[in-house]
Amino acid sequence: MAKWQRAAAAALAAMSMAAAGYAVAQTGGKPTGAPIQLALIEGMSGPFANAGAAVERNLRFGVEQVNAHGGVKLADGAHPFELVVLDSKGSAEEALTQLRAAADRHIGYIMQGNSSAVAAALIGAIDKQNSREPANRELFLNYSADDPALTNANCSFWHFRFDAHAGMRMDALADVIQRDKAVKKVYLLNQDYSFGHDVSSLARSTLAAKRPDIAVVGDEFHPIGRVKDFAPYIAKIRASGADAVITGNWGNDLTLLVKAAREQGLDTKFYTFYGNSLGAPAALGDAGVKHVIAVADWHPNAGGAASDAWYAAFRARFPAAQDDYPVLRMPLMIETLAAAMNRARSADPLAVARALEGIRFDNGFHASWMRADDHQLIQPLYVMEMDKAGTPGVHFDNEGSGYGFRTVLALPSERTVPPTTCRMKRP
Repeated sequence: MAKWQRAAAAALAAMSMAAAGYAVAQTGGKPTGAPIQLALIEGMSGPFANAGAAVERNLRFGVEQVNAHGGVKLADGAHPFELVVLDSKGSAEEALTQLRAAADRHIGYIMQGNSSAVAAALIGAIDKQNSREPANRELFLNYSADDPALTNANCSFWHFRFDAHAGMRMDALADVIQRDKAVKKVYLLNQDYSFGHDVSSLARSTLAAKRPDIAVVGDEFHPIGRVKDFAPYIAKIRASGADAVITGNWGNDLTLLVKAAREQGLDTKFYTFYGNSLGAPAALGDAGVKHVIAVADWHPNAGGAASDAWYAAFRARFPAAQDDYPVLRMPLMIETLAAAMNRARSADPLAVARALEGIRFDNGFHASWMRADDHQLIQPLYVMEMDKAGTPGVHFDNEGSGYGFRTVLALPSERTVPPTTCRMKRP
């Protein structure tokens, strides 16, 4: 029996509906009203198709959990959620085409996250759509697009972010770098688009504040989703004498980067935003042990019976090793949306947006709230270090790789609250 299965036997017995935090109404049976459609607009094909597939699994898990416990209770009765997957091919232009298709179908809820540039385009289009057609409004739920501007200078009433933005993640990483006195030189390597540039500038400013003695010996950008061999970049990092690399890379750009580091035997720490994701631990292997640090809103070794039970439920639904990439904030987003609809007793996007503002959601191990000022979710953050499964603090591995992560810094929600410059226009 796998470790997650043994954990399930103990933890699932302790998990109740209250502990799981399901705020949806209990109806005593399946919801009978018309489905409320939620459109996922994401790159389901192309270089980041693996990331799109992982998103779909996590959102589908959230939808199934809500539906299994009665759906959402509106003024006219209980309704299930229905996930509608629309392939953007990773392109902003195609994402806008799919957004128009969703509007034609009167789908009021749009979900996207795997590109801040795409998210910005969607926000602009949704603002125009809602102004032009108030009877056909759309609400944008963002689970991963981390450009801080999206909840600061470019904030929108119609946009809610359920991920920590790049500045929040960088602050958490820098708290650990601050204590790592072995780091004297840092190389910045990021994807050449808005999010990658944010990571670079935030790394510079945060290090200047917390570790002014650290020298930035490289600051480089590469085309997103188009580099097949990162060996030349690894050679530059080695030549720079860097003790650590800071990268916001994700998807195949992260996997190929860490594979190249392993193949060239680069003995450098990687401080990452997504080093625990989508094949990265298996790609690094032993080379990543105590060398790869990641930051996330949650991870399987966060600990506690309720956390273990939630992870066990996800693995029971997706038992294949390659599907072992649970991202808590995605199902949490679905459950929080359900709670807001129950509060509003309506699926109207305007009423639900107002209900989402300030909403608090607690699943028994991850308390969060949606800040009304800028629609940024405030939630715990974990900084974690890669090691072999079975070592202290690493009960579960990632994707059957034999490698997992232990917590080195756990920040409760109140420690992750960022400033905001949002000046929101409200309808």
